[in-house]
Amino acid sequence: MKNAFFKGHGLGNDYIALDPDELDFRLTPKNIRAVCDRNWGAGSDGILALSKSRRADFGVRIYNPDGSEAEKSGNGLRIFGRYLYATRRTRRRSFTVETKGGLVAIDLHIDK
Repeated sequence: MKNAFFKGHGLGNDYIALDPDELDFRLTPKNIRAVCDRNWGAGSDGILALSKSRRADFGVRIYNPDGSEAEKSGNGLRIFGRYLYATRRTRRRSFTVETKGGLVAIDLHIDK
């Protein structure tokens, strides 16, 4: 059983970024609450789940720790952009991401 994820911190928030296709469980509200639980799970302010997009380079579904879906999160998008670059899903530093709340342009400023 392998459940790989990326945990990042941005301005006081921490999120788990992952590709749901690489999990051996589904992202149901119950499972999201379990993963985000700070005592029994990995602990986070939410989950950033990679998704497909027809309108942007990437898509993301942003889940709150209670299992509900958010429209957008500035700190979450900062972490998601870093996740995409760190996991080599992109080598570009400028790209677009589709969220439930609309399209977002991301420009990464990463020191080598």
